[in-house]
Amino acid sequence: MGYYNDHNEEENKRYKKHRRKTGLAGFIGAIIGALLVIFSIPFLYESCLYPGAEGAGGEEPQTISDTNESMEDIAFEEEQKNVNLSVNSDTTEAVNKVTGAVVGVFNLQQSEFWEENQDGSGANQGTGSGVIYKTEGESAFVVTNHHVIEGASQVEISLSDENRVEAEIVGSDLLTDLAVLRIDSTDVDTVAEFGNSDNINVGEPAIAIGNPLGTNLSRTVTQGIISATERSIPVDLTGNSQPDWNAEVLQTDAAINPGNSGGALVNINGQLIGINSMKIAQSTVEGIGFAIPSSVAIPVIEDLEEKGEVERPQMGITLRAISEIPSYHWQETLQLPPEVESGIFVTSVAPRTPAAEAGLQEYDVITAVDGTEIMDGHDLRRYLYNESEIGDTIEVTYFREGEQQTTELTLNAQQSF
Repeated sequence: MGYYNDHNEEENKRYKKHRRKTGLAGFIGAIIGALLVIFSIPFLYESCLYPGAEGAGGEEPQTISDTNESMEDIAFEEEQKNVNLSVNSDTTEAVNKVTGAVVGVFNLQQSEFWEENQDGSGANQGTGSGVIYKTEGESAFVVTNHHVIEGASQVEISLSDENRVEAEIVGSDLLTDLAVLRIDSTDVDTVAEFGNSDNINVGEPAIAIGNPLGTNLSRTVTQGIISATERSIPVDLTGNSQPDWNAEVLQTDAAINPGNSGGALVNINGQLIGINSMKIAQSTVEGIGFAIPSSVAIPVIEDLEEKGEVERPQMGITLRAISEIPSYHWQETLQLPPEVESGIFVTSVAPRTPAAEAGLQEYDVITAVDGTEIMDGHDLRRYLYNESEIGDTIEVTYFREGEQQTTELTLNAQQSF
């Protein structure tokens, strides 16, 4: 019995040892087989023997989510390309339409021999920009800023082909900072088309074209948006640090630099909606430029062409819109009834003017002229300059100490500065 047990135990040990060897060999074989399969798949796929390979009657395995994401990415990229292409194309077309009408303006001022330029011209030279807006027979007309040609003994124009021609000053207006020049039309091939600045909205594209820093950078194009319409900017015309006039301007963030004055501000259709005029030049300010709207410029240009100057009717007041002051002043200072939410208040009345003769006083709040609602200074000037003439009698509706009143006054010619 002892022999049998010993014999069986020995057999069991050999059997277990054999099973361990067999199991280990199988495990190693499985690992080697798996590695062979993994490394052989790319070769099978390239040879089109793999069932899902392209050309083998199968389709590349792909999840639905992956397909959707791929298609969405492609669609988004195509949409972006189309949008960018459209904007770039519209801007390029607008620039091409008007850029040939943008010119350089040279203000030549006679000086003494010791102040001669290196070319011996004996003239100090200032530069700005202008826009050809009209041809008539042998003449072409250029609009620019009054301050660009102010004090000039001679004015020259640099055309788009760099040819310089002499210009005649037809007329100039200090208040709106506009001037009209006449040149020979022989070499003029592009004329800018006016657009209606009253129809533009904040956020629309705006393109400025001009000659910043002189003709070395002629017809530079910058793009931005219309930041605000109907801005009223106080302007000191007499140098006494007191505002003499409120310029009605468009605000844009398109870069306007020295030399851009008198250049074109155009919309995306290439239409002239403004004449670049000024910018706020402070180290802490960026992207605030102004242009004279076409709706203001066109009547002035027409007067300058016809008369050489602008004759304006005046009331004889300085003013501010009530929207420009804190609302608590509406009742406490101006004593307006709650229902009055717009209008202009008189800050001063010039002596011996129509307003003084009609009895208007400081802090009177004007709400209407001839029944036309007046919300701000822009409305009043538009009515006076577009709907009235010197010698007309107008009816003014105003509030004084909380009571609505009316008075009539006869407009006379505005005093020059």
